[in-house]
Order: sequence, then C-alpha cells, then structure tokens
Amino acid sequence: MNLHKMLLQRQADGRPVTVGVVGAGKFGTMFLAQARTTAGMHVVAVADLNVARAKSQLKMASWPDEQSAATSLDDALKNGSTFLTNDTEAMIRHPAIEVIVEATGDPKTGIRLCMAAINNGKHVVMVNVEADALAGPILARKAEAAGVVYSLAWGDQPALVCEHVDWAKAAGFRIVSAGKGTRYHPTYHASTPDTVWSILDRYMKFRDEDRGSINPKMFNSFVDGTKSGIEMTAICNATGLHSQTEGLSFPPATRFEVAEICKPKSAGGVLEKAGVTEVTSSVYRDGTDVPHNLVMGTYVVFEATQDNDYSRRCFVEYSMLPDKTGQYAALYRPIHMIGLELGISVASAALRREATGAPICFNSDVVATAKRALKAGEMLDGEGGFCVWGKQTPAAASLEKGYLPLGLSHDVKLKRDIPEGQRLLWDDVEFDATDLAVRTRREMEAAFSRPNTTA
Repeated sequence: MNLHKMLLQRQADGRPVTVGVVGAGKFGTMFLAQARTTAGMHVVAVADLNVARAKSQLKMASWPDEQSAATSLDDALKNGSTFLTNDTEAMIRHPAIEVIVEATGDPKTGIRLCMAAINNGKHVVMVNVEADALAGPILARKAEAAGVVYSLAWGDQPALVCEHVDWAKAAGFRIVSAGKGTRYHPTYHASTPDTVWSILDRYMKFRDEDRGSINPKMFNSFVDGTKSGIEMTAICNATGLHSQTEGLSFPPATRFEVAEICKPKSAGGVLEKAGVTEVTSSVYRDGTDVPHNLVMGTYVVFEATQDNDYSRRCFVEYSMLPDKTGQYAALYRPIHMIGLELGISVASAALRREATGAPICFNSDVVATAKRALKAGEMLDGEGGFCVWGKQTPAAASLEKGYLPLGLSHDVKLKRDIPEGQRLLWDDVEFDATDLAVRTRREMEAAFSRPNTTA
C-alpha cells in the first residue's frame, strides 16, 4: 500500500528512485518494460556482457532509442535517460544509484556482485534466486550490518509465497504448508538440454524461429525439478518453514484440492509434517494433465488453533477452499508475472527500506544429485545440465553429511564414481577453496551451523 504515492512524491521532489540493472535477460527485460512507465523510478544503467544484445532487448521491450542513448552514467542522471554498459562494477560504485537489481542467474556472479553492492551501500534486489539458495542467509546478514536492504524479487514465486506466509501469520493462522505449482513427472529428473524439447513441446508452443533464442539448459532447470528445489529453499530460509526429509514429492493437485493434499499424512494429506514447503504438479503420474492446476501459481495452506472452532466454521462459510474436515484452508494466486512486477521490490527497498522477503535462517539447502551414473574425472555442468539436478534437503542434513550445494556443481571435476540418484558430497569433487563463492558459502555454513539461527 502507498508505494505509488511515495514514488509520486519522489518524482515531485525531483529525486526519482535510481536503479542499476545487471542482466538484460528475460526477467531483467520484463522489469525494464514496466520501469520505463513507472513514475518516480529512473533506470540509470543496464549492465550486460553484451551491450548490443541489451540494446536489442530494450527495443523489444518498447523502449524508444533515445531513452537508452546516454553516453555515461552522469549523462543518464542529468538527462533522465539510461546508460548501457558492460562495466557492472563501475555502475555499482556510482554514488547516485540506490538500488541494484541482480538478474544474471549465475550463483557465483550473483554473490560477487551482491557483495560489491553491499560494500558500496546499495540496496540489492536479488532476482538471482540461485545465488540466494547458495548463500542468501549470509548475504542478508551482511546487508543488514551495512544498513542496506537485501530483498527477494517480487513477481517471482518465492517472494509471493513469502507474502502469503506473512499474511497468514499476521492474521493469527498456523502455517501448514506453502509453495507453488509446476509441471512435474518423476521421469523429468533425468531430463537434459538435449531431451527437454520432447517435454517442452507438449505444453509450450514455440515457433521454429524462436528456438535459436531459447536457452535449453535454463528451461531444463524448471523441468528436471531443480528450480522448484531452489525456490522452495529460498522460501524456507525467508520464512522459517522447513524442507521435508526427502525434499519435494510433487503431488498432483488441482488448485481446489491444495488444502486436502498439502497437509500432514496424519490428517490424510501427503506431507510428513506441518510447517513445510511443497510443490504441486499439473501432471498426474500416468502423464495426463491435472485440470484447474496451479502450474504458474502459488499457495499457502493454514489452520486455526485447535480451540478455535468459530474460525474453522468461517473457512466454510466464506469459501476459503477448506479440506473435507474444515480444519485446513488454502489461499492461492493463480499466476505470477515475474519481471513485470519487480518494481514493487525496488520501490519497497528504496522507499520503505523493507524487503519483499529475505533470508532469516538456514533451514533448507539445494543439493547436487546425480541424474545418471557419473564417472570419476567427469566435469559437472551445474543447474539444468546433463549431470545433476537440485534436490531440496534440510540444512541440518546437508551440514551433517557434507552435501555439495547445487550452486557449486558447475565446472568442477568428480573424484569418484557416483551412482544415479545419489546426492553428491563436497569430498566428491575438486573445488577451489579460494573462490569467493566457495568462501562465502563456507562462511555461511559456519555462521548458521545450527538451523533456525536467525539473521
């Protein structure tokens, strides 16, 4: 509430919220499409390794050429235009930029740039949920110590679920489960960038001319279960919810069955306990589609206290999508608009100094898990690749057993054979202990050695 009013005041004062965007991919471009028409917000610069591609992306996002014609950061600030650059560090260092949007999608890059932004007194909107899943709790702690905001990205599902959870808790309800929908089948865990098209073509109608611009490795991370594990980990660490022992089970469910299915087994559902994340599937195990599914949506399942019969009666009276017993109820959002909604996070960070979701603990992790039998000497290729997928795992188990975080499973060599389906260990790979991402992750493991340690 009132963010638009606050933005208008900044505009009237001649002090629009100044933003630097890193990465002109899909998410970044969607944000830029809306930022151009958001009163009180000024995208000072867009940093991308390929400036020509960034220019093309802006044109696709309906930007007039003159809007991105600034010759420097200072020129952009003076004339209200936007500077396109491949010098991300210089953009982050500029004192006039308030908020950095990190939208590269690479966890190591995300950690490095987030640290640079914090060290330069910038608020960070971490679109890069891969980096958040790898080291978000320690990054949020560092941001707080520096007096800046570290925030998940509104419009992406983790931030929306955090809002669901906050709403339910603030209304006095007990959280049973929270999560999202996706398209899932057990066979998808073996999907690779070469085979993913057979799955994508069943429900996404790509034109032939579009295929060349699509990154199959990125799309495969959504299909093989990895992205779900990453996003549910971000939610757990930002809300205090927990991972189930074996991670996500992806039960098929319509949006109207969520409260019936995403409740504990002891109450007739599929969860091992209350207070966890789960992702529902839009595909039945026989391969047929679930009607009225929640494939692009988010949800929370909640309950009133045991001594509150009145509230449970209201669940039914006001059509709160209760389960058959009336004890549990659900709230869902059918869609998410990713980058088109990101301005909410930018405005909230700059104007309220408030995150739209941020890690408060280390309850959940995402662990590299073998897609097939792997051989010693192989080079792993990380998220969405041919070797591993990301399995959500309780942080306590990850720390105890020394599991390898998914975000550090790219371009590392295996030291021993790994059977299909086994979670990898740090000791299974050769890694560079001096690497910034490795050091940051190790620092987080030491700082949050006991799950539920808050930031």
